Amino acid sequence: MNHEHEFVGQTNGITLTAPVRWQRLDGAVGVFWQAEGARGARGYYLSNHPRISVFFNDMSGVRVSNDAVPEDTHLLASDRTAEGRGLLPVAQGAAGHGRPMARVLFVPAGLPMWTLFTSGHAFSHLDIHLHPSRLVKMLSPALGKPGAIRVLGRPVECEGNQAIDALATLLTDEIRTRARHALFAESLVDSLVAGLLDIGVGARVGEPDRAEPRLTRGQMRKLVTCFRARGGRRLTIAEMSAEVGLSESWFSHLFKNTTGTTPLQWQLRQRVELAQDLLGSSGLSLAEIAGRLGFTDQAHLTKVFRRVTGETPAAWRRTHPAGAPAASDPPQRKA
Repeated sequence: MNHEHEFVGQTNGITLTAPVRWQRLDGAVGVFWQAEGARGARGYYLSNHPRISVFFNDMSGVRVSNDAVPEDTHLLASDRTAEGRGLLPVAQGAAGHGRPMARVLFVPAGLPMWTLFTSGHAFSHLDIHLHPSRLVKMLSPALGKPGAIRVLGRPVECEGNQAIDALATLLTDEIRTRARHALFAESLVDSLVAGLLDIGVGARVGEPDRAEPRLTRGQMRKLVTCFRARGGRRLTIAEMSAEVGLSESWFSHLFKNTTGTTPLQWQLRQRVELAQDLLGSSGLSLAEIAGRLGFTDQAHLTKVFRRVTGETPAAWRRTHPAGAPAASDPPQRKA
């Protein structure tokens, strides 16, 4: 199975200390890195395929975030060169985000990752970039295809164990020496996948809800503000994900976990709330409100309004006095 993937890796303040070693396998690519990061060094990483990273050093001095650039309030402004020179993508509202980086990571496809070094640090690590089809085929006999897809959508972070460390060391040695048939390295990859996902129950996941990572309330408020600033006009997935600093695929995953609806369904509800605001606070006709909010016509507004609220706009206007609040904070899906 050929493995072609799109990987973005942008760094500032991180320097290689030895040549990169790599090996292309069936449905996977193994890469061994040796490097050092200066205090204040930053990285941004995004791939359209899932990957495993195993670090051979303690990484707790590096902060990592999946929805914003980690900030260190102790760093001098002069240390923050990456952001200042525009080398790394910066999510809005980044201050205060970030957690200590674990030694072993499973990163789902489309999940962005920002890192920040709080002190100088030499390190080495193994990256395994994996083709999703290979993983689904491998896991489906045990989990079923839907279960395999769900597992591959959940990030895993842990400090590893003797088995994981031994497998990663064996695979790294094989990548460096190419001493055996590729089948040996591929079997090690399979064992690492199974071992890491098996310990996922006890691993630390990127969001407080380990089973279902979600958007924060602050991110949801940003989406509401952006949508209303556009006058209820439809936002694309690309625009919504950019507003909160996430990739499109990871944003869609988190959004469904958070709201229980698709972005399109959510926008229809938000548009109805804007219509309620106008019905209660203005003398605009239904046709004028429909045109202002991007509905095709009055009939379209009425159809969507009734589907969301259970009554027509005219009936709603009669039962709600002018000035009555209609919209509220976006609902958060309960666990």
